[in-house]
Amino acid sequence: MVLFNLGGPDSPEAVRPFLTNLFTDPAILRFPAIFRIPLGRLIAARRTKAASENYAILGGKSPLRELTEEQAAALEASLRGAGMEARCFVAMRYWHPFTEAALRDVMAWSPDEVVLVPLYPQFSTTTTGSSLSVWHSAAKRAGFITPTTTLCCWHSDEGFAEATAAIIRRSWDEARAAVPEGTRLRLLFSAHGLPETIVKQGDPYQWQVERSVAAVMAALDDPSIEHGLCYQSRVTPQKWLGPSAETAIEEAGKEGVALLVCPIAFVSEHSETLVELDVEYRELAHKVGVPAYFRVPAQNSDAGFIASLAALVRRTRDESRGSRDAAGGKLCSFAGGRQCPKQHKGCPHTAAQPLRVEA
Repeated sequence: MVLFNLGGPDSPEAVRPFLTNLFTDPAILRFPAIFRIPLGRLIAARRTKAASENYAILGGKSPLRELTEEQAAALEASLRGAGMEARCFVAMRYWHPFTEAALRDVMAWSPDEVVLVPLYPQFSTTTTGSSLSVWHSAAKRAGFITPTTTLCCWHSDEGFAEATAAIIRRSWDEARAAVPEGTRLRLLFSAHGLPETIVKQGDPYQWQVERSVAAVMAALDDPSIEHGLCYQSRVTPQKWLGPSAETAIEEAGKEGVALLVCPIAFVSEHSETLVELDVEYRELAHKVGVPAYFRVPAQNSDAGFIASLAALVRRTRDESRGSRDAAGGKLCSFAGGRQCPKQHKGCPHTAAQPLRVEA
């Protein structure tokens, strides 16, 4: 198995090169390289100070690598416990361990088959799509031809929804007990935002996020829980998906509603949860009069979540006779084939080619 994730700087000195890798990705800034690279470097330079301050709150680095490696070890142990001889490798998109390093380690282990598992429940061309593109390019250059199956999304997987609902339920009960009787409490799901232009180009991310929320609410099976959805982390002046987290928090303040915020598109703690949700949005909530502010922890290595990932891997292997992607590897979703409505042409099941990565 190869687990794909974003990656994060492992030292203060790594912040700027990490941001440069991020903002020069053609999946993020969709311009020709002659414009994208200098613009991406400029954006990275301008954001380095603020990002460094955020990572300083976390001790100068992101915890994402260690948390992802813990997930990998737990997933590997779960599958081996079920009788499968398996190894789990971590491939980060924008910082170490990079995809090329993960591929070298996979080739050294010489597996009989490979399952690619994004740690993004919802597919986006900017996340899973970008990671898969780099993997396919690196595999082609290395002549890696081991049979490979790709799990492209698991936004509404029953095990994922149930595991997430169990974590939410614990947080909800704690928050409800802490909020004065008579004060409304709202479960606010928060996902990383995207520019609307990317969604209009066919990216299925927003549709899949909405399916995730619906699946988790169905698993909670409690009509008394009031809930909403917002998007966080806007970084460019374009119009982004809404409502924004800021808007949702301000509305809760006006209504006198307490908030329990749940990250729905992140399964590991990192700067967007530990700083943006826990520090910046908490401060905003206090400023605008939200009566109380709580946050559901990310899944990390929660036993129920790891069990759901293990089940996804086993199911993906069973579905490996399904359709093939343009790179020659077998492709499936959590439920077999294509899940996205046809207007979402960014869905990898209909994409003519994986996203091309330029130098």
